[in-house]
Amino acid sequence: MAKAIAVANQKGGVAKTTTAAAVGAELKRRGFRTLVIDIDPQGNLSYSVGAEMYKQPTVYELLKGEAVPEDAIQNLESFDIIPANIMLAGAEQELTHTGKEHRLKECIEPAAGRYDYIIIDTPPSLGVLTVNAFTLADEIIIPTTAGIFAANGIRQLYNTALNVKKYCNSKIIIAGILLTRYNPRANISKEIKELTDRLGEYIQAPLYETFIRNSVIVEEAQANKVNIMAYKNGSAIAEDYAAFVSEYLKGE
Repeated sequence: MAKAIAVANQKGGVAKTTTAAAVGAELKRRGFRTLVIDIDPQGNLSYSVGAEMYKQPTVYELLKGEAVPEDAIQNLESFDIIPANIMLAGAEQELTHTGKEHRLKECIEPAAGRYDYIIIDTPPSLGVLTVNAFTLADEIIIPTTAGIFAANGIRQLYNTALNVKKYCNSKIIIAGILLTRYNPRANISKEIKELTDRLGEYIQAPLYETFIRNSVIVEEAQANKVNIMAYKNGSAIAEDYAAFVSEYLKGE
């Protein structure tokens, strides 16, 4: 059975989508069978890797019970993906039935055995879509920038994870906190790193030793619909994400 990892932070602009895509691509490069699920109505991950976002069905039809995984999965060079588009925004209002928190897990179960890893890119919110991702996930990775508001937002995410653990998914854990867009030479970044480290102790999740440097290559790659791990081989940010995946796999 696949190991499911939700990449989450309700604070926008923390490289959440970039992290989900890079981790998925690096896992596949290392020979792991990898499925990425875009459950963010913005569909940024789907767009950035060149998925067909308006080819039926998407994760929206899957959640509504109008499709099965075999129909929704697209096989890309970077990884297999179940894409999303703006139609998914309606799911928050449409998923009202009992057990709505388990809908994604129930939909994915028939295909989960074909993969080693499932990476879930979540919306920048803590609504029913993110709760669905947490109900499916074994672990949560929290990307965050070295900013005070981004760090504080982790507390809210932690409380949501605790509720999901209590009511929906007793096995879920927060695997760790990943600093993104980090400048090790900036004093404020160092101070926030220390704050985030203490926050990690509070939520019983480590701050990963690897950090992701800021890079304009991210925007270039996304504009060209090329996964960052395949764009300009040897870039510093690709090296950072490869190092992070190595650190993550050592901790398993």
